[in-house]
Parts: sequence; C-alpha cells; structure tokens
Amino acid sequence: MRLRVEFTTEPFDLDEPPGHALVAREVIAGARLDAVDVGPFGNTAEGEESAVLTAVADVLRRTIDAGATRVSLQVSVVGPGGAGTGERPAGGGEGER
Repeated sequence: MRLRVEFTTEPFDLDEPPGHALVAREVIAGARLDAVDVGPFGNTAEGEESAVLTAVADVLRRTIDAGATRVSLQVSVVGPGGAGTGERPAGGGEGER
C-alpha cells in the first residue's frame, strides 16, 4: 500500500534551520520515497509502505539524536500498492499477517 507521511520537528528557529531539521531533510532525501516536499514548517513524502515506515523510524531516531525535542507526524494510507509491495489482502487484520 502507499502511505503519506507528514512531519515537523521542534524546536523551530526562524533564522536558520536547526541541526535536527537538516537531519530530517537528509533522511527523507536519502529514502526511497517520492512526492517529497520539504518546507520550513513541515515535510511531506509518499511511497510504498515499507519505505515510508523505514524512513519514519529513521527520522525519529536521528532527529531526536540531533536535538529535536518534539517530532509530530501523521501517516495516512493514500492508495493500494502494486505487486510485490507487501500489500495486505483485503480483510486482513492484525492477527492475519
């Protein structure tokens, strides 16, 4: 399935991007994601489920290590995946993986 992640890191600095924000940009730029939009007040990217979830875990780890005191994020399902993408069958619940 395809996912969209939207996230921000804090604290903000309006004069120059803080280190944790630069790290977040680096993670997203290096991930296998598309539809990437990096901005001063938030970041958005889309991709296949495994790529998005890997990037989210990396963003959390690395931005906190770089000084972020808060990481706010939202992950949304935006569409089905293609063959071989790990798409779950219809009706599959947590216990059916």
